[in-house]
Amino acid sequence: MTTINKKKVVFIMGCTGTGKSKLSVDVGTQFPSEIINSDKIQVYKGLDIITNKIPEPKRHGVPHHLLGIIDDPDMDYAENDFCQHVLEALDMITENGHLPIIVGGSNRYLEALVEDPKNEFRSKYDSCFIWLDVSLPVLFDYLSKRVDEMVEGGLIEEVREAFVHEADYSKGIRRAIGLPELHKYFQAEKELVEDGEIYKEDLLRDCIQEMKDNTNKLAALQLRKIHKLREELGWEMHRIDGTKVFETVLSGKLAENVWDEIVLKPSLGIVRSFLNLNVEE
Repeated sequence: MTTINKKKVVFIMGCTGTGKSKLSVDVGTQFPSEIINSDKIQVYKGLDIITNKIPEPKRHGVPHHLLGIIDDPDMDYAENDFCQHVLEALDMITENGHLPIIVGGSNRYLEALVEDPKNEFRSKYDSCFIWLDVSLPVLFDYLSKRVDEMVEGGLIEEVREAFVHEADYSKGIRRAIGLPELHKYFQAEKELVEDGEIYKEDLLRDCIQEMKDNTNKLAALQLRKIHKLREELGWEMHRIDGTKVFETVLSGKLAENVWDEIVLKPSLGIVRSFLNLNVEE
């Protein structure tokens, strides 16, 4: 089947914490590109630490779409909303003559975008799926480390400012891992006086551990979904194994050279081939 008249789109997929945002920017700086966020929590404004939005300086000038576009923290951002926004962004990016790079971990939303006939996605776009994979035991250790770093970076203070006693954690940005887990801690913080300090410290430690456990569960769920897209729906994915990068990070060593060699270099080669560019260019 010829794809000569189709517009090209790159997808960067993977579990939470595998480096998708970094890879999207690294690729985006090598081609005239614009990035579309496909994380259903990062579409909401605010709580940048807990939602892991890529900071402006790390975007290196590559335009980003669908980041922090929803003001109402309780609004349900459904698959249809996502598909509509992505299709609008795709039209804008391709009209600019740029390569769209769709990146994020909400794989159910990606399935809706690609597979729902009403979107006519497959008839309009030629897709390249890059799957950034990391061995789960290694990824679990890294994700726990990342939660600790988020706490050190001000996560508790960020969530405290957004705390609502009667919050509904089943919708909107409040579904983000960290908000429901910390609810009981902030509730105790408001109710207990000084003689409850030891209890609150223990409670906070338990809440942070629950965040780590739930983040690991999310990663495992995302991996199962990726396997379903590949094996049951036939998505042809280019798997990049980034495990060695994270082993290097966990050992306390600098991993940039390892990243460049085993993740970035092959990814650039895949994109160049997809765009029918000379690999030497």
